[in-house]
Amino acid sequence: MPTSSSPIPPTADAFDLLVIGASYAGLAIAAAAREAGFAGTIGLAGDEAELPYQRPPLSKGFLLGKAGAHLPLKAASFFAEADIAFLPRRHAVTLDREARQVHFADGSVLGYGQLALATGARAAALRCEGATLDGVLALRSLDDAHSLNARLSAARAIVIIGGGFIGLEVASAAVTLGKQVTVIEAGPRLIGHAVAPEISAYLQGVHERQGVAIRLDTRVARIEGEGGKVTAVLCADGSRLPCDLVLAAVGAVPNVEMAAAAGLAMEDGIAVDEYGRTSDPLIFAAGDCTSHPNVHARRRLRLSSVQNANDQGRIVGATIAGRVEPHAAVPWFWSDQYDVKLQMVGLGVPGGPSVVRGSPAEGRFSLFRYDGPRLVAIESINRPADHMMGRRLIAAGLSPTPEQAADPAFDLRSLA
Repeated sequence: MPTSSSPIPPTADAFDLLVIGASYAGLAIAAAAREAGFAGTIGLAGDEAELPYQRPPLSKGFLLGKAGAHLPLKAASFFAEADIAFLPRRHAVTLDREARQVHFADGSVLGYGQLALATGARAAALRCEGATLDGVLALRSLDDAHSLNARLSAARAIVIIGGGFIGLEVASAAVTLGKQVTVIEAGPRLIGHAVAPEISAYLQGVHERQGVAIRLDTRVARIEGEGGKVTAVLCADGSRLPCDLVLAAVGAVPNVEMAAAAGLAMEDGIAVDEYGRTSDPLIFAAGDCTSHPNVHARRRLRLSSVQNANDQGRIVGATIAGRVEPHAAVPWFWSDQYDVKLQMVGLGVPGGPSVVRGSPAEGRFSLFRYDGPRLVAIESINRPADHMMGRRLIAAGLSPTPEQAADPAFDLRSLA
């Protein structure tokens, strides 16, 4: 395995370890490598001007002006103390594997002994007429959040295209601010890619009771405007939704173009093994831009989550430093909407059996999802104890029977 002593090309400024991407995964790689004893030079290059920051609050508390909704992941002093060079405003455009160099949009070039790619993902673009009108926004970065925040304060009606996590979190903030909100979802239910139908239906009810109009099985034909500014969304069924703000929340696209052009193996993202190693022995990758063999899903997959980016990044950093451990963390996620905290652990099987623990009528319940006799996921509404127990059970390969899971008197802790 390459080490920090690998010779570096002398033709450019260089680092023994160069990390491209300065969000959760990139920071985790750099920090974990140093903590695990990597003694060489480390550079962390990111697109944005800010220190790495928390992203989940951007669609939640940030829009509501809550204190502490924007916080750096590490203080500026951390980088000096850890001897990690933070390189802001560095957008990587070309990877030259033969020369072991990365070229940036500003014309600068950096060499590397070992390279780690944590290039993340970007908001998927709308592909319809009017998508570039003034007032059509996406939400991925801090700059995006500032733009949305400013537009939202002046807006009367907002149409959110996409009923996933980002769309629903922004909907909850917008309606709390007194805006007229419509969510358009092309599929038959909300967050259909990530949660069971029972959870989708519950969340739809929550939003509709708050005054959000939900339009399922609805596609956008075009976005209309006057004077270059958005005025309405025209749906494929002929209905017209007047608005002065549109949020495109139609998913994310992994940033893999540079890696693909350099010839790294791809499989719905940069293909890595359980240690974060790519098809090039000098290059690693972690986070939203990668696909990995997941021991819990029992297949290769790409996960877009803070937890996965952190866990995978730490595995990569430790591996680079010589402490080789496979990535085997149980996936978990969360979403805050109004006073509802949705927490998910594991990966559900579409159409698999499930049982309810708790009371949906009281707004405190969990859905235990199975693949045959095996517990594979728990989706919880305002039941954090079930979520934490689920993380322990699934990590240990332990499964309560459906009867035990559904019985509120059964102590799940007895299994662990």
